[in-house]
Amino acid sequence: MKIFTIPNFITLGNLLCGCLGLISVFEGDLKKASIFIFVALLLDFADGFVARLLHSSSEIGKQLDSLADVVSFGVLPSFIVFKNLETFSENEYMKYGAFLLAMFSALRLAKFNIDTRQSDSFIGLPTPANGILIATFPFLIDNSDFWNKTLSTEWFWISYVVVFSYLLIMELPLFALKFKDYSWAKNKVKFIFLALSAGLLAFFQFAAVPFIIVLYLVFSVLLHFKVLKA
Repeated sequence: MKIFTIPNFITLGNLLCGCLGLISVFEGDLKKASIFIFVALLLDFADGFVARLLHSSSEIGKQLDSLADVVSFGVLPSFIVFKNLETFSENEYMKYGAFLLAMFSALRLAKFNIDTRQSDSFIGLPTPANGILIATFPFLIDNSDFWNKTLSTEWFWISYVVVFSYLLIMELPLFALKFKDYSWAKNKVKFIFLALSAGLLAFFQFAAVPFIIVLYLVFSVLLHFKVLKA
């Protein structure tokens, strides 16, 4: 069994980003920690792309990818939420609720690894989506008065933890941005979603990410109930 492959080294880079991001949280630099989540996301896409390109996909690569994702998109985002609750919550114990996100992320990834239904789609919110959303919050706090006020309350963070912990494991099919081919007929929903997401990013920048996550959930629900056709 080959373990020293290029895709696996890329996955280990993802894991390293998670570790370095944790150091940034301990140092009190949440923006730097968030940047490590963004880099981890790029590496998370890259390892799968390179594995398919080199025909070197393997079971150990799949397991390693999930282990790296637990750190970069589960534990690290939880610590960012922990630091915010530590700052904004008057209850000294409330901040520990942030680690529900790490726990449910681990549960979601373990479920993903053995769930045969998730080869072409997801069941529950992917951990990178949750991680990248949390990574935008330190930047949004300085973006506008609205976000500053919203993200400076303990109830926002508590509500976020509860809602997104559930979304990670809920039995809702969500479409995956995987392309077997690039024809419009078979991928029109994905192309429309990507085009709308690009437009939102160009117009709102970091503030677009929450809208994109909501758009992703809405599109998935409409597909599930056949309001939209894939």
